[in-house]
Amino acid sequence: MGHAAPVFGADVTQIAGLAISQDLQIGAVEFIVRRVKPPEELAAAFRAAGLKVTPQRQLLFRLLHGNEMHPTAETIYEVAAAEMPGISLRTVYQTLTDLAAMGELQQIQLGGAARFDPNVDDHHHSVCSTCGDVRDVYVPDAGDISVAGLDGFSVQAARIVFSGKCPQCASAVETMSVVKQ
Repeated sequence: MGHAAPVFGADVTQIAGLAISQDLQIGAVEFIVRRVKPPEELAAAFRAAGLKVTPQRQLLFRLLHGNEMHPTAETIYEVAAAEMPGISLRTVYQTLTDLAAMGELQQIQLGGAARFDPNVDDHHHSVCSTCGDVRDVYVPDAGDISVAGLDGFSVQAARIVFSGKCPQCASAVETMSVVKQ
């Protein structure tokens, strides 16, 4: 029996469809976007790591597959609990943390609760200051950015977060100002 991928949140610009891996071209730079593996592969990875594959975890694997949102553990818990009322928030947190430790998800902090990003490739984010929408963005040659003030600091990773208004919220603000005039 097939299940549709859950939708976490409002309208999202999808840059990679529901593919596990897909090419994305920005100018002359090509990115390969890898998403969460199918549930069967996640279950095999858990077993290989010596972790139990329970019905609750199988549900979470299924909910994450094809998901392009950046949900919090609480958001995933709400969706999972609607389908499996006995699931605990602790199980959701532990499973997401295990997946992040295995490199199957990225745990990101964008202010507020931790979010879990199914895109495991090197990328950055834009965050709407009005509705909280989070989108993946790609910055070619981000590792070559000149930064003043590091003074011998050895950079291991850099994450860029663009804050502003998403197209829907920016459009709503423009519409409101036109109506007021």
